[in-house]
Amino acid sequence: MGPKTEKLLSVLKLQPVVPVLIIEDAAKAVPLARALVAGGLKAIEITMRTEAALEAVRLVANEVEGAVAGAGTILNAAHYEAAVAAGSQFIVSPGTTHELLDAARKSDIPLLPGAATASEVMALREEGYRVLKFFPAEQAGGAAYLKSLSSPLAGTVFCPTGGISLKNARDYLSLPNVICVGGSWVAPKELVDAGDWAGITKLAAEAAALAG
Repeated sequence: MGPKTEKLLSVLKLQPVVPVLIIEDAAKAVPLARALVAGGLKAIEITMRTEAALEAVRLVANEVEGAVAGAGTILNAAHYEAAVAAGSQFIVSPGTTHELLDAARKSDIPLLPGAATASEVMALREEGYRVLKFFPAEQAGGAAYLKSLSSPLAGTVFCPTGGISLKNARDYLSLPNVICVGGSWVAPKELVDAGDWAGITKLAAEAAALAG
């Protein structure tokens, strides 16, 4: 196992649920991340879907004690490099391209690449990847599909993301090939917009408790 894989595993093992965030106002990034960390969710994926995303990564990386800032929805090498420059400690992509793999090889920051089929998983295994994102989880077949991959593709572990909630998270977390799940339910837009950080801490604590 290479050092980047070990680094990625150390992040994903911090908690059963990695919050997947869409931050539209960078000013909310720090209090939001502090609320999540207070609830027990230290590793935080900030998706590159808004103009505020890179600044949000920078703020969380620099100002939130205990947080491990990551960047998601990374689609190309420019995204990868910008996210790393902003302070991202891990990179997440919905799928995989040769360009992304090349960027990952050149960086010390680990990539969690996305895959949805057995063939995609096999191709990534040939590239040395054993820790993958399963996306979009529910739409691609759900926990039953992922379970079916555990034997023929033994040695590969996943962070399923997409359509996962508190109600079905345990279905995934109970699988032998799942290390954690990703989800947006711990930071719903209405609570973020309202600045209800106590409410988000409560949701984060419920998610963190899934480890038990």
